[in-house]
Amino acid sequence: MNHSLAQMIDHTLLKANATKAEVQKLAEEAKEYSFVSVCVNPTWVKTAAEILKDTPVKVCTVIGFPLGATTSEVKAFEAKNAIENGATEIDMVINIGALKDKQYEMVEKDIQAVVEAAKGKALTKVIIETCLLTDEEKEIACQLSVKAGADFVKTSTGFSTGGATAEDVALMRKTVGPKIGVKASGGVRSLEDAEKMIKAGATRIGASSGVAIVNGQTSTSSY
Repeated sequence: MNHSLAQMIDHTLLKANATKAEVQKLAEEAKEYSFVSVCVNPTWVKTAAEILKDTPVKVCTVIGFPLGATTSEVKAFEAKNAIENGATEIDMVINIGALKDKQYEMVEKDIQAVVEAAKGKALTKVIIETCLLTDEEKEIACQLSVKAGADFVKTSTGFSTGGATAEDVALMRKTVGPKIGVKASGGVRSLEDAEKMIKAGATRIGASSGVAIVNGQTSTSSY
């Protein structure tokens, strides 16, 4: 098993029909394989946090997911609520429509609202949903994330028209510089996929295929 790679993987279960038993299994696997975190929908944060108490595995959740189209106030509340329930990493989706409308101040404030809600309590990762953006929009989204004080930029929700590509990861890394994290997620299903993303500049991998990846296998999972 590849332990150093496991330490870069957010072991992920975000499908709408995830059950408590599946979340429990995810958390147990994260303990067994020493993944850096589990990433679950907000309703499962408390469950995951209880199982992972007294372990180094963090609890990550998603905010404004998967569309990014809730208001900034709702995203900030969602982040606070998730942190109260035990989340220590927050992956929020930007207001994609506002970015495409060139309402950059609105996008920055939207990210900032979540960054401030999480400050000192949780890392903030900003999902820019690369498959819906031009290269110029990807760069702007990354620049706004940095300005707003985010800890990471992240490629994708895994629930739109496409997932992570090495080209997007490289563009994001070039844009944010060396100090901000870059998370590749959506469609990373094998050790080869993960290595490609890391080589391009990813410091974190979001995948539901974490067990297969660290064991050198390929999964058919979509996330």
